[in-house]
Amino acid sequence: MTGDPGKRLPDAVLFCCNFNQVRSPMAESLLKHIAGTRIFVDSCGLKRAAFDPDEDDMEVDPLAAAVMQELGVDLTRHRCKIFDDLEDDSFDLVISLTPEAQHRAIEIARGRDAEIEYWPTMDPTLSEGSREHRLEAYRQVRDGLAQRIRTRFRV
Repeated sequence: MTGDPGKRLPDAVLFCCNFNQVRSPMAESLLKHIAGTRIFVDSCGLKRAAFDPDEDDMEVDPLAAAVMQELGVDLTRHRCKIFDDLEDDSFDLVISLTPEAQHRAIEIARGRDAEIEYWPTMDPTLSEGSREHRLEAYRQVRDGLAQRIRTRFRV
């Protein structure tokens, strides 16, 4: 159900992935950047980053912030959160970016009038090599998400 021009925009969209440090904050900020305030957009992860599971104020991945800054989008204020941190879970559309997050998306949408979509998205943190090579992996994710968002939401 992608890019149907007759379909109205959802009122609230949630992007979810594993840690809410790279893919889902990128998607959240891209949709906000492209659609403005026409859609409420949030993001979350399944769990806190393994290197500091008790940290309540996790920041976004610095390379994700760097590639978003190239588009004029500031991710430095993003604070990572998990599903339990969401103030509201009444989303019209939940888009999961990892298989693990897809399972949780199905759970939170159960019994509600919410659409669920799965957009398999590469994890750029797995790329190795020079900083520039790693940044290129993040750019590929960013650009793939941006294209998917423009197509899906016709914005």
